[in-house]
Amino acid sequence: MLSEQDKAVLDFERSAWLIPGPKSEAIQEQLAMSPTKYYQMLRSLADDPHASEYDPMTVRRLQATSRREKLRRSQASGDA
Repeated sequence: MLSEQDKAVLDFERSAWLIPGPKSEAIQEQLAMSPTKYYQMLRSLADDPHASEYDPMTVRRLQATSRREKLRRSQASGDA
């Protein structure tokens, strides 16, 4: 089950592109957490089936982003 904070993070991520100014400032102002904590929560929520039920589009986007980052890291380490 998702906490209210989990839902707030997903809601924020869904509409973050609409917020003017730096995302890090908006995270601190609207969610009262550090950007580091925010991104840790996002990574965790990307693997949470409850999060997928709550906001499937946002979670799919997070999962796709995670896959791209993993692929990019593996290619970079293979090139070394």
